[in-house]
Amino acid sequence: MKKPSLKQAAIVAVIVVIGSGAFWATTSNHAKSGGDKDKEPAKPKASLTVTTTKAQSVDWPLSLSANGSIAAWQEAVVGSELGGLLLAEVNVNVGDVVKRGQVLARFTNESVAAQVAQQKAAVEEARAALSEADANAERARTLVNSGALSGQQTTQYEVAERSAKARLLSAQASLEMQQIRLRQTQVIAPDDGVISSRTATVGAVAAQGQELFKLIRQNRLEWRAEVNASDLLQIKVGQAVKLRVTNGVLVDGKVRMIAPTVDPVTRNALVYVDLPVPGSAHAGMFGTGQFQLGHAEALTLPQSAVVMRDGFSYVYQLGKDDKVIQTKVALGRRVGERIEVLDGVNGANSITPTMTLVEKGAGFLADGDTVRVANPAENKPAAAHADHPAPLAMK
Repeated sequence: MKKPSLKQAAIVAVIVVIGSGAFWATTSNHAKSGGDKDKEPAKPKASLTVTTTKAQSVDWPLSLSANGSIAAWQEAVVGSELGGLLLAEVNVNVGDVVKRGQVLARFTNESVAAQVAQQKAAVEEARAALSEADANAERARTLVNSGALSGQQTTQYEVAERSAKARLLSAQASLEMQQIRLRQTQVIAPDDGVISSRTATVGAVAAQGQELFKLIRQNRLEWRAEVNASDLLQIKVGQAVKLRVTNGVLVDGKVRMIAPTVDPVTRNALVYVDLPVPGSAHAGMFGTGQFQLGHAEALTLPQSAVVMRDGFSYVYQLGKDDKVIQTKVALGRRVGERIEVLDGVNGANSITPTMTLVEKGAGFLADGDTVRVANPAENKPAAAHADHPAPLAMK
């Protein structure tokens, strides 16, 4: 048998060394892998960095929301009391403020003045006839015992006296009627107020009873709020109301009266709210108002902590290992940048002031996501802007 050469022996030695190194490396890696199994699994990577907050209990105003139109408290129709007369003057226009007794328009009065003069003459004639009848009756009464006049003649004189008195009274009544007609040639404001409509035109011949002007009495306006019958018991006469009219201006009002009946179709009742005069509201405007019902405690969150999805509201509670828990909630009043959280749905997962909730970043989360907290939950004072509340309608 031939002995291996020196070169072949060297090659075999190198192969043995390489094989031993590979075996050692494999054994070492296997041991290292086995040791890693005893360690805890790596923590899941955070999907988002968020800030947190906690619910706060504050004293907020209670209010009831309603819609309605603004109208005149009372609108007087000023018309013509005479017919067939020519309208000679129109002294006011729409928007003019007038006083009670002010002359708004004048009709021509020549024909009526002539009738007044004629009736005055008739009164004087009746008065003269009465004087003669009085004198005759008086003479008859003095001669009744002398036998110069019969009883029948005396009675005739007395009857003539009474007839003359009646004709005088009739003439005076006719004169008074004509004088009234003369005064009616002037169209007079029945009350203080502002002219809201005018149909009177110079030169027109008005019919009796024809509308010439409309007058908002005392320039008073009211808001006629439509309130559901189920909410009427919460409203009392004298309650304060904040009304936001079409032009965005806030107007303060006060409940004057609640309608005694409810519409059988809509199940709404009208609530009449007095508005200040003068004001920014105008008759015919539409307004949304809040009836101030008092104050009540509210558990509130920043609006950024509430997420709307598929028509429902959710908040995200920070749980164990920085995983978030999605909770469906019901919402209540809104004041400024905060919103009232009524409770968890069906009483489950109720929100409490001790819970840590996601504030900024909640809109990008899903149930079970792991997050990184950028700040600890802080309870900053929640400002309640009571002067400008925007609460939901109370049901």
